[in-house]
Amino acid sequence: MGPHGLFWWIAAGVLIVAELMTGTFYLLMIALGFLAGALTYELGAPLDVQLIVAAVVGLAAVITLRRSRFGRRRRMNDASTDPGVNLDIGATLAVAAWRNGRARAMYRGAEWDVELAPGEPEDAPLYVIKAVRGSCLVVAAKRERHAADAPGGARHA
Repeated sequence: MGPHGLFWWIAAGVLIVAELMTGTFYLLMIALGFLAGALTYELGAPLDVQLIVAAVVGLAAVITLRRSRFGRRRRMNDASTDPGVNLDIGATLAVAAWRNGRARAMYRGAEWDVELAPGEPEDAPLYVIKAVRGSCLVVAAKRERHAADAPGGARHA
């Protein structure tokens, strides 16, 4: 094995180890390109062909990964409105009195600042928490579901 063949195998190994440390698949795709370069070396191709094959295979692997579900960027959700992060979102509370879209209300055994979401009425009996910003609950009027709207509910004629 000549110096070019050894280069391809060592570089692919280094990229695989680096991949294990970073946790992305992109370095693994580039390592596939290096492995393709090593295989073209073993087949006796000249250095320029090895480099071209390694680049094309690495680029194709990266593009394929990017278009797959593993390579898509995940949108960062705002934690203040994500019910998977904050379990208070979707909970119901009653607000006794509003003052310019703000109030204080008891929730989970403590008094919280409450802010009315834009366009929501101040006269609803119950409110649903839509977001939590620090110690302030952003709420919207709870819409009551009627029996006809409920799953399996009967419609009255």
